[in-house]
Amino acid sequence: MKYEVRRRLWAALLILGFFVVWELLCIMLNVSDLVLPRPSQALTTLVLRFDVLWPHILQTLMTTMVGFALGVVVGVVIGASIGVSKTAYDTAYPLLIGFSSIPKVAVVPILVLWFGVGTVPAILTALAMCFFPIVVNIATGLATTEPDLEDVLKVLGANKFDILWNVGLPRTMPFFFASLKIAVTFAFVGTVLAETVASNRGIGNVMMKASSNFDVPLLFAGLFILSGLGVALYVVFSLIEKRVAGWATTRRDDATIM
Repeated sequence: MKYEVRRRLWAALLILGFFVVWELLCIMLNVSDLVLPRPSQALTTLVLRFDVLWPHILQTLMTTMVGFALGVVVGVVIGASIGVSKTAYDTAYPLLIGFSSIPKVAVVPILVLWFGVGTVPAILTALAMCFFPIVVNIATGLATTEPDLEDVLKVLGANKFDILWNVGLPRTMPFFFASLKIAVTFAFVGTVLAETVASNRGIGNVMMKASSNFDVPLLFAGLFILSGLGVALYVVFSLIEKRVAGWATTRRDDATIM
């Protein structure tokens, strides 16, 4: 326990030290605000304009979470299908790889043509960004189920659905939560990407306007907001992972301590 507290304290001090060094270098080198604002300037801008930024923060968070939730559903369904069926794997996996290789900035204009400017393209871009890691991890988790265990369950009268529900999906929990922590950050990227192109609300739109007005402190304040939201959601899913799949993470943590 003492080791854990000490490790987290050191991590917090190193993070704080990074921002202190950033602040001091900007002061010592007399760096212009138009090039690189100091962290204190970005935080001051965030505090002073929080009333204006708050609706945009809620918009980005809501859009991201809706797109992320849809991405989880799509990812689990496709991942489970690929994991249990070789035909589905041979058919869907090349298509998924091809789709994931397309830069999503090229997809946003198409979504705007289909759905117009607004929240829908941002939600769909977040979905497109985040579902692929979930698919891969669910399929990988199902692939790790021991064939001998499946044979025993078949002898006992279990069908494919019973094996998937009672053995396959529980075994994928560590892979699933690992993919969620990655996918939620990708969802933020997709939302902000779409907001900069096809929305008049959200942090992405605020950052685009700040860039056009050369308001660099506001631009960095938006970056701090996005970073904070991403870290907060990562921590939330880490805590849920410990409650749901703690049996898989405890050994890893013990090995790290040793």
